[in-house]
Amino acid sequence: MFRTWTTSGLGLKVIARRVWSQIQEDDVWGHAAQLSYYFLLALFPLLLFLMTLFGYFAESSSELRDKLLIYLGGVMPYSAVELIKATLDEVTAQKGGGKLSFGLLAALWAASNGMGAISQTLNVAYEVEERRPWWSVRLVSIGLTLLLALLIISALVIVLYGGRIGDLIAGVFGLGGAFTRVWRVLQWPIAFIFLMIGFSSIYYFAPDLRQSEKRWEWITPGSALAIALWLLISLGFRLYLYFFDSYSATYGSLGALIILMLWFYLTGVAILIGGEINSELARAARKQTRGGIIA
Repeated sequence: MFRTWTTSGLGLKVIARRVWSQIQEDDVWGHAAQLSYYFLLALFPLLLFLMTLFGYFAESSSELRDKLLIYLGGVMPYSAVELIKATLDEVTAQKGGGKLSFGLLAALWAASNGMGAISQTLNVAYEVEERRPWWSVRLVSIGLTLLLALLIISALVIVLYGGRIGDLIAGVFGLGGAFTRVWRVLQWPIAFIFLMIGFSSIYYFAPDLRQSEKRWEWITPGSALAIALWLLISLGFRLYLYFFDSYSATYGSLGALIILMLWFYLTGVAILIGGEINSELARAARKQTRGGIIA
């Protein structure tokens, strides 16, 4: 079994050097560019689906859209958020079941293709060949996509309607105002836990590893560092664009789209680097178990 939270006697400097070497060897940068394409295809149908779905149970769609974009603006570059806002204004003029179904199917199709690309890249990272039939890989990709969608929706519900949920729980169980105040603080760690479970699920199910070679862990070093790296990248990217935003001058009206694609690319880099970290720690643990010598 993988002991992913140990370095198997290796120093962090050695692990970091080996992970960097594997990143170059496995062409993480090229695979991240592939993922950014699938992320772009899945984004707008997914947002359309979420806004239409929540719109049936919550306030007006315009108010919901504004709240959703505010939270997206916490990690996305401002120009990308503006592009998403303008696009959603065009496609949410009317709400209906057909739009809900189209958004779900389109997002599922695009996102499952992206999940398949992640599986291929993680197979390379773990140095395993894909032995599963194509339909099995597709089912795994769709299953992971649905699981991630459920986790994303749950996290969004907690973030967008956490206050109402806390008031409802307090009213049903007769809890006081102290519970409501504590809940408003806890809703953010809970949403973060959903994100951690999503990353861990990708690293567990996506690569074609034998059952004896893996063990489920709610939090892995790769998932924790991937999320931290993603947040740092997003923050750094926002600061860079705030002080040195030259994309509009270079690309004109396409600048916002270029920024969105670049942010997706960096997101893909963070996800794949997390997989490389897990695979390298797992490889070190296997070699130590078998009495191998690691340089």
